[in-house]
Amino acid sequence: MQSFRRFDRATYLLIGLLVVSFALTTLDVRGSQSGLGEALRDGAQTVFSPLQKAATAVTRPVVGFIDGISNLAGLREENDRLRQQIADLESAAQESGTLRAQVESLQAAADLDVPGELTAITARIFADGASDFDRIRFVDKGSDDGVAKGQAVIDANTGGLVGRVDLVSERSARVRLITDIRSGVGVRNVNTNETGWVEGRGADPLQLEMFSVVAPVSIGDLLVTDGSRFPPEIGVGTVLEPAESEAGFGLFSTVEPIIDLGRLDYVKIIVGWSPLDAVTAGPDSNLIPNPSIGRE
Repeated sequence: MQSFRRFDRATYLLIGLLVVSFALTTLDVRGSQSGLGEALRDGAQTVFSPLQKAATAVTRPVVGFIDGISNLAGLREENDRLRQQIADLESAAQESGTLRAQVESLQAAADLDVPGELTAITARIFADGASDFDRIRFVDKGSDDGVAKGQAVIDANTGGLVGRVDLVSERSARVRLITDIRSGVGVRNVNTNETGWVEGRGADPLQLEMFSVVAPVSIGDLLVTDGSRFPPEIGVGTVLEPAESEAGFGLFSTVEPIIDLGRLDYVKIIVGWSPLDAVTAGPDSNLIPNPSIGRE
């Protein structure tokens, strides 16, 4: 009997609680913004709003810092890409400038009038001497192209005298420059029409010697070949120092070559003129590099 009564009390209590809960829920739904649930939500919002603001204040700089790092990495990648693009453009510009210079040299060589309308062939220098003391250059034309020892070589751009061929193979040739100490050129002063002799002195200016002359030489006087060992009227150089003839001693001065020997590229070899004499090749006469090796 007692057990049954306990069960009845528990059942009644459960039913009562369910009824009260249902009633409260009904009142909360029917009430306008004043229900218990609304009050609980407002209270929770009031309690947690300061915490949300504090969390936002703390996390916002962190998020901004992370975003900044991400943006910085992107900017660095963009800068690297732009730098590489600039480097590529500069390289292309340099290559374009080199090609343009070569085209201009070829055009100048094609348009150059050889003195006396002599036959000439265009060649390119592909190697220098083994050292600065070797005043020689190697060109990519040889006996197969009509090149022979003793022929005059002129600059394809200025037409100034470069030197003379002194060694030839089938596909290449060696040119001894007018600055070489073994080179000599008969010259004529365009201003006075008197003749003399110019010799190479290596890195120093050419040496001018004139005998049995009357008129002095002045700075800037133009000297051209006199036609004795080279075709006539080829520009050789300009006088650097004024000088007068002294009885029994002649006239001596220095000469600056017309051409810039350090910037030679294309030359013309005059094959339509027979020199009176040819320079004898030295003991290294068979040592001509292959033009396919490239300029040193």
